[in-house]
Amino acid sequence: MNSADFLLWVRGTGLQIATVIFVFGVVLRLFEILTLGHKKNLAVTRGSGFKEGFRNILTRSLPRDKNTLRRSMFTIVTGYVLHIGLFVVIFLLAPHISLFEGIFGFGWPSISTPIVDLFAVLTMIALLAILYHRLTNPVLKFLSTKQDYFVWALTFVPLITGYLSYHHLFLNYNWMLGIHILSVELLMIFLPFTKLSHAFTLFIARWYSGSMMGEKGVKS
Repeated sequence: MNSADFLLWVRGTGLQIATVIFVFGVVLRLFEILTLGHKKNLAVTRGSGFKEGFRNILTRSLPRDKNTLRRSMFTIVTGYVLHIGLFVVIFLLAPHISLFEGIFGFGWPSISTPIVDLFAVLTMIALLAILYHRLTNPVLKFLSTKQDYFVWALTFVPLITGYLSYHHLFLNYNWMLGIHILSVELLMIFLPFTKLSHAFTLFIARWYSGSMMGEKGVKS
């Protein structure tokens, strides 16, 4: 298989396989969440909890107080850089938007490629800092599992291969782009079945928690 054949495969059959597994995994995970059930609420209902759920998503996504920020400065800063960077790279790069437009039939404005490039570099730096912190912090190192390092690699490899392919570095462009696309497909395949599933379950859990507290009249 030459580089052109490899690129055609990952853009065609490989992408189709990854998409089917990704959709199946997401539907399965959502089905599991929605069918878990919960105990009957015996407290007097003091509100619908609808808006409280969305408020909880917002408030839990921001540092709660100065003490929290001071104690967890590294985690908070790298977390924001990582997640904002991933959002910019995935959803605001022109070629990615063109891909989404081909799939969904609509697109949205992109931002300047050099800006996306900067966010990609900052995101990779944040990931490397997180890995170093995990390897050097005795508590984190003890608590870390093989899956933690696996999902780190699943996140980092698409970024570095995308950066290398865009700048025509390391390998032939077709090979590098093909490896980048394949790494994204592997991310899609494993995302619903690993800790990376928090990308969509996190907001469901936070909304549900805030909604339940809102119904009981408790401020989230």
